[in-house]
Amino acid sequence: MTTMAQEARAREAQRIRETRANREVQGNREVQEVREVQGNREVQGVREAGEVRESRGAGGSEIRRHELAAFLRSRRERITPEQVGLPRGARRRTPGLRREEVAHLSAVGVTWYTWLEQSRDIQVSVQVLDALARTLLLDPSERAHLFQLAAATDPTPASSCAGVTDAVREVLDQLDPLPACVQNSRYDILAYNRTYARLLCDLDAIPPEDRNCMILVHTHPQWRESVVHLDETMRLMAAKLRASMAGHLTEPAWKMLVKRLQAESPEFRENWERYEVVATRSKTKQFRNPHVGLLDLTHTDLWLSPELGARLVTYAPADEVTRERLEKLYAFAQMSSAEAEEGGGTAEIAEAAAAVERGVRR
Repeated sequence: MTTMAQEARAREAQRIRETRANREVQGNREVQEVREVQGNREVQGVREAGEVRESRGAGGSEIRRHELAAFLRSRRERITPEQVGLPRGARRRTPGLRREEVAHLSAVGVTWYTWLEQSRDIQVSVQVLDALARTLLLDPSERAHLFQLAAATDPTPASSCAGVTDAVREVLDQLDPLPACVQNSRYDILAYNRTYARLLCDLDAIPPEDRNCMILVHTHPQWRESVVHLDETMRLMAAKLRASMAGHLTEPAWKMLVKRLQAESPEFRENWERYEVVATRSKTKQFRNPHVGLLDLTHTDLWLSPELGARLVTYAPADEVTRERLEKLYAFAQMSSAEAEEGGGTAEIAEAAAAVERGVRR
């Protein structure tokens, strides 16, 4: 009897253990099923959120393309052929420029530009945007709007550079009547004082995106006339640009500058193909200023931030005659600034102008 009772209790205990084990397995299965359901819901939610974001992104891109197309059409229609050196012709019905004219002036394909005005989903490079901005004669605000609509970053220097601090501008002003400016290694002119503004041309009249010594020495008539040894200067500048570009080969702004110079200047193309490399160095330069005459100046670079290539470019007089003429040039620059601010001449301005003229005649 005792043995039979023990066996019965053992069987009951085994049954209880098996029941508990089955319940645990069943519970684990239910937990796993719940987790799978929750996981599926989370995955579905992520997919739905992604689809919403993609839809919104696609919608935003489409809206930008339509706005870009409308903006280009409006600016194309307001430019007359005469403004860009084209004949009007007798049968012109299109207000402003034709699409093929904009494409030709910007060096892009007619079909490609037509697609751009039709809001097609095509990629636009910063080089093309820069060319369109110059062809359509956009002002700085319009240019910034163009790049924003295209979701691109304008690689050209703005009218004010964040790297040029108030302290640096104060130094530039204090250096007057010595001509001085801040340039980067791409020859962009980022800031300058009054004397430098009148050294080679009326720099204030140049659009900010064109204030680049390479562009000006190859394309601006007055700037070119002011450089006494023009051929040597262009060759040396091309060699210095080649040396500086080694660290910026993939940057759009550098490639865009070289492409523009190659398109607009046979002298640059010839010098660029020489593949000469020259390091930056100080030297005496001669400029022929239309207001005060010949200037002998010692060029010196003072590096502000070597990693970015920003430098303070100064021109010190090489002789007393040049020193006196720089003072007269500074007086002329002040006179010009006063005329611009007041909108007309005064007795003081006239007297200053007469003093400058007397100095030139001497």
